[in-house]
Amino acid sequence: DAMPDPQVYRMKLWSTDDTRAKSKFWYFLSRLKKVKKANGQILACNEIFEEDVTTIKNFGIWIRYQSRTGFHNAYKEYREVSMNKAVDALYEEMASRHRVRAPCLQIIKIAQVADEDVKRDNTIQFLGVKEPVSFPVVNKVLRHDSKSQKTTFKYKRPNFSAV
Repeated sequence: DAMPDPQVYRMKLWSTDDTRAKSKFWYFLSRLKKVKKANGQILACNEIFEEDVTTIKNFGIWIRYQSRTGFHNAYKEYREVSMNKAVDALYEEMASRHRVRAPCLQIIKIAQVADEDVKRDNTIQFLGVKEPVSFPVVNKVLRHDSKSQKTTFKYKRPNFSAV
């Protein structure tokens, strides 16, 4: 041990498993600092769980991605219950709309955004700023009011008439 107090670096990364997370760690660390994998070691690799996954929050994600024409920077907003769900939505949207695969996508920063700081119209429409959000009932299931039709299982198909 030549250095009694070595420098410790910490990153928050998203990947499918530990091996890919460690690989991403060394990729980004070699870009930021002059450190090789042979001259360092990973102390811990932990999955992070959020405390509150019952309320919907706004997340802003700053990304850098490689497309067919070059590298681009972008900012995306998502309304999800957790940061991991927002990242999943990011990967799905980038793959579908921009044809960007996961290895070509680099997440720079993720932050929780307050309702008044939201920028994108797609996120603003669900906040109910201009008008309250209401979702129409598209497939309303008619229920029969007679006692013979109220059991869980039927031996014949019920005959409903739309009123």
